[in-house]
Amino acid sequence: MKTTKQILVAVLISFFAFNCKNDMKPQVKTVGVETVTTKIIDPNATYAKAEFTIDGMTCAIGCAATIEKKLAKMDGVKSAKVDFDKKLAMVEYNEAKVSPILIEKTVTNVSDIYTVSNMKMLNGFSIKKLCDENCKKPCCADKTEVEKMACAADCKKACCVKKA
Repeated sequence: MKTTKQILVAVLISFFAFNCKNDMKPQVKTVGVETVTTKIIDPNATYAKAEFTIDGMTCAIGCAATIEKKLAKMDGVKSAKVDFDKKLAMVEYNEAKVSPILIEKTVTNVSDIYTVSNMKMLNGFSIKKLCDENCKKPCCADKTEVEKMACAADCKKACCVKKA
């Protein structure tokens, strides 16, 4: 039995050793290369700004970054920013090519768990205008009363409260 195992091992070794191809051709593999494309911004286009809440995000790197990339790659989108902490997204887009419905579809197509709510069309983005507890954000420093009121409509902090 021992000699049968030795003969079988010797046959297998010789089979693999002499069965290899002597023809050494290099393998050619095609690997996808990501190309960098620059967006052409139409100076004659009418750009709108939309701000909305995205619920269902669980992380900044996977969720928010993925949504931001998908929105930014849309044809007609000038800029896109997703803030994971505030669950807020801002998109500037060409009104002739993109609609709020298309933006919402893009977000929900990334994953079934994402939902869009509170879609607002804006002149500017409120993420830069939100007050903090001490009203030390740029929206409150050295601003007129009207500019301070733009800080946030529901802000109750001293820098935002309308003075009578």
